[in-house]
This record gives sequence, structure tokens and C-alpha cells, in this order.
Amino acid sequence: MAISCYADLLDEARAQPEPQRLLFVFTRAELPDHPSEEQRRRFEQGEGGVLTPVVCVDKAPEELSDMAALVAESRETGVDWDIVFVAALAGEDAQAQAEQHLNRMVESLKMGNISQFLAFDRQGEAVDIG
Repeated sequence: MAISCYADLLDEARAQPEPQRLLFVFTRAELPDHPSEEQRRRFEQGEGGVLTPVVCVDKAPEELSDMAALVAESRETGVDWDIVFVAALAGEDAQAQAEQHLNRMVESLKMGNISQFLAFDRQGEAVDIG
């Protein structure tokens, strides 16, 4: 199944035979250190920048409903975000392993390694970043 939106992700996770844990890393678009004028101009137009991890959490698919609810819950942190990256962890011990995998995910994102994760905007649409 091609996942084109957050609802597709939830449907796919719930359909899996093994218990799933969804790992979320919320990121905020920021200017890089020492930006050029071109980078600054593009960023002010809503393009470019770097995605900095700001919050991470793991959830079972059964704990989630829709993107509006996820956005509302994230507001409670008081931290703004632009793109959320998601990965899935399967198995009976997925919850126990979640923190370790979230830490690896954050480090991968900091290094710019994003291809193995799904990315969604605040409306729940899949985003192709690259």
C-alpha cells in the first residue's frame, strides 16, 4: 500500500499482524548556522532551511485517531513544529525498545538521513523531502 497521508499510515499500522509502535519525531524548520543571503531569502519565502528535531514520542496505533488530534496533542507541549517524521516498530517488545529507536531516529535526522522515514505536514499529507 502506498501511504500518501497520515490516515493511510494508521490504517496500515492497524492492519499488521504484529503489535506496532509508531515513532514520531517532530521537527521545526530553521535557518542553518551562518546562512547565506540566498538561504535567508529562500527561508523567508517558506523554502529551504534545516529541520531540527524538537519533540519525540511513541504511540500505539490504537492511541491515535487523526492528524487533527495529533496536532492538538502536540500543542500541549508548547513547541511549534513543521514536519513530523514517522517510523514503525513491530513486535511484542516494541514499547520497551521505543526510546532507543527514537534516539537513533533523532540522530539520523540530525545527520540528514531522512529517506527511511515517512514525513507528514501538519495537515497529515505525506511530504517528499529531498
